[in-house]
Amino acid sequence: MSVRDTNPVNARRPKRVAIVIANPAVSTTTGWPVGFWWSELTHPWFVFTERGYDVEIFSPDGGRCEADALSDPRDPSGYSETDLISLGFISSPKLASLVDNTRPVAEIALDGFDAIVVAGGQAPMFNYARAEALQRIFVAFHEAGKVAAALCHGTALLRYARRADGSLLVADKTVTGFANIEEDFADNATWEMGALERGKHLMPWRIEDELKAIGANYVQAGLWRAFAVRDGNLITGQQNFSGAETARAVCEALGG
Repeated sequence: MSVRDTNPVNARRPKRVAIVIANPAVSTTTGWPVGFWWSELTHPWFVFTERGYDVEIFSPDGGRCEADALSDPRDPSGYSETDLISLGFISSPKLASLVDNTRPVAEIALDGFDAIVVAGGQAPMFNYARAEALQRIFVAFHEAGKVAAALCHGTALLRYARRADGSLLVADKTVTGFANIEEDFADNATWEMGALERGKHLMPWRIEDELKAIGANYVQAGLWRAFAVRDGNLITGQQNFSGAETARAVCEALGG
């Protein structure tokens, strides 16, 4: 008997999830090309599809997206070489092609999906301030009582997402996202590699600091610990090791 035979989702009406990945950007702090993070797409994809959900990939502008190099299991650095889920996704021509042809978020029909999941990577820190359509649809999901989730630097979106009355969506909400201790670790590693001048930072601002500043109750589980938190129908994941954890929280919120 297959997993699909035993999962609680009604095959006649499977749950539908829109995963949003970032379009390519250029870092204003380093000048490097940046993008989405593979595991933050592929690990939720795996969790959802194993449960029989229908999943579609979108990006703010649509079109071809590029991943951060360190998130690619084939990268010479070896940083993500143990990420076999991403390696399997990338090795499938059918799946890999989905990243080359993403639909713009403006085409997400609110009544066509049960949840939206915004993945991270470095690019959201540089291009989600102007991703107004994504900000609107994320808030629309939340306000409609549907599941709205974001993880890692994808939670940069929460700095800008406002309700129709102008109030910030996450004020007084319990959330997580890329932690200061993880930013410190990434900065130190890059300094030691000689790829970044000591004293400079990879990110132009920090998720933890900004979420606290706008009135959110920010929490985290420690350095590189898989962690997700749910506050009603808002779900957030801490970092790139939290993709599956975030997806499982979404599944729980959707009832299976």
